[in-house]
Order: sequence, then C-alpha cells, then structure tokens
Amino acid sequence: MTDPTSQDRDPDAVDAGGEEYDEDEQPRNPFDNPWFLPLMLGAFALWCGYDGFISDKFLERPGTLWFNRIAFGVLGLLAAWLGMRARREVQAGSGG
Repeated sequence: MTDPTSQDRDPDAVDAGGEEYDEDEQPRNPFDNPWFLPLMLGAFALWCGYDGFISDKFLERPGTLWFNRIAFGVLGLLAAWLGMRARREVQAGSGG
C-alpha cells in the first residue's frame, strides 16, 4: 500500500499521529505572494526602460532599442494591473 500524496488527501483527514491535516499549516511558497509577479515585472520594465530610453548602448541596433521601448510599456502596464489586483487581494484578506 502506498502513501497518499497531498493531492489525494482530504483536508479533514486525520494523519497517523492523530492530528488533523490542515492545508493552511503547510509552508507557503514565496511565489504564492500576490506581490511577487507585479514587483518582478516592474523591475523588468524599469530595466527595459533604462536600456530603451536612457542608455546609449543600443543606439546602433534599432531593433533592440525598439524592443526595449515597447517591452517597457507592456511590462509597465501589466505590472500596474497586477499590482492593483494584488492590492485588492491583500485588502480582502486582511478584512479591510
């Protein structure tokens, strides 16, 4: 007989030690944080914005220059949208 995996477990099940299994007691993954993706995309947007508008490193390669400029706008908008969703999620979780 094999051990049941976490997918097969019932949240109200009792483990071998007699304690109830609760999903909330499992350690959280840092990638589950609602602010992780907006902050990561915001950092990439700033990087692309620096390369596309401030740095003169890509002046001789206009394809790369325009990629950075467009990626700055797209990633910035996406980071802002996900940031608003993360803020709503955090406020809903804290009861406010």
